[in-house]
Amino acid sequence: MPPSPPPGLQLSRRGLFTAGGALAAGGALATGLSGCSAAGATPVTFYQSKREAIQYFAGLLGDFGTDHPDIDVTHDIATNLSASFVRQNPPDIACQNYNLEMARFMERGALTDLADMPEADMIRPDVMDLAAWYPTYEGRTSVIPFSVAGAAVIYNVGIFEEHGLEVPETWSEFIEVCETLQAADVTPIYGTFADPWTINQGLFDYVVGGMIDVRSFYDRMNEIGEDVGPDSEVSFQTTMLEPIQRMLELLPYHQADASSRAYGDGNTAIARGEAAMLLQGPWALAEAEKAESDQELSTFPLPVTEDPDDRKIRIGVDLALWIPEAADQHEAARELLSFFMTPEVQNPYNEALLALGTTKDAPPAKDPRIAPMQEFYDKGMVTHGPSQFIPLTIPWENYLQSIVYGADPETMLARLDSDWARLAFRS
Repeated sequence: MPPSPPPGLQLSRRGLFTAGGALAAGGALATGLSGCSAAGATPVTFYQSKREAIQYFAGLLGDFGTDHPDIDVTHDIATNLSASFVRQNPPDIACQNYNLEMARFMERGALTDLADMPEADMIRPDVMDLAAWYPTYEGRTSVIPFSVAGAAVIYNVGIFEEHGLEVPETWSEFIEVCETLQAADVTPIYGTFADPWTINQGLFDYVVGGMIDVRSFYDRMNEIGEDVGPDSEVSFQTTMLEPIQRMLELLPYHQADASSRAYGDGNTAIARGEAAMLLQGPWALAEAEKAESDQELSTFPLPVTEDPDDRKIRIGVDLALWIPEAADQHEAARELLSFFMTPEVQNPYNEALLALGTTKDAPPAKDPRIAPMQEFYDKGMVTHGPSQFIPLTIPWENYLQSIVYGADPETMLARLDSDWARLAFRS
């Protein structure tokens, strides 16, 4: 029978995030959160990386354990994945944030082929293609996407209505919205520049992703490798200079102290109605909800050209399920994977965590805060975050923060090109 909602989640989504945060703060580094165990049960280690969903998955594992007393699942939220793979002792199954760092396990053939599982055929083709933006292992379906995160401009519906503003569809319309708000002494956009990752995920990804073909750009950058420079066909300093300059045009529409404000300040401000817009993902909406905000919030893609058809939301495979080759319990791990992918489990998770569905028959997002993104998602009007393809060994976030604080963008982009070339040479 379908699993019951995890304990404590029937009351409210706010209860979910409060409980998840409490667990993360109080004991997130302890392993051993298990489902029902029984003598002789097959031990399976499940690794999970999304901190705000710890409590949710703990509840799911309890349901799984009730229906599968022959499988004893340990909920691991602390393992160092790289070290576990080196020791040939990785978790049996993982549901992890899907990014460039995680994809290296897939690229090196460290993950099993899941193509024969029915769940692989359930995934939307465009989502499988999205997963393939990162390096893959030829001939294998190494991951099953569990959730997609859509990100766009978070805006205060009430403030827009109060000032007679429509959701902008072009760059000039967006600038006009900002000018109107500023003239009315309303902060158009709340900036959190003290946390450089928020500039990366917001301003940079939204503007650059809306102006260039991110995938083809990085395909060429990887091909050019160590020869990247000012005279190459594409480079950061030539291809991204115009988008960066456009991004900088938005700085005057942020509050005066944006350079000293951090991520949490932005969530509080949007929850209190202290700004009209915030460039953040759905995780910020969840944080605003914790503040018991009475502000009506929703989202729209940042328009960065004069063509409404160029509008894109920033998306990415937020969580993906995978099973290592070196796992001890492949069959039991597959049973757990199948459980997670049942509509009765996956769809409520995506609804609760404000994510977009990955399967062909997933219901559309209904929450008014993210529902406007569904149309763009279904039409393929999407972009992957360009920041997500810059290796973490390159301190791009710091370069970007320097640009926002006044450094010359050409100089910083040239430095990024040099770092890229040096890294390609070493590889």
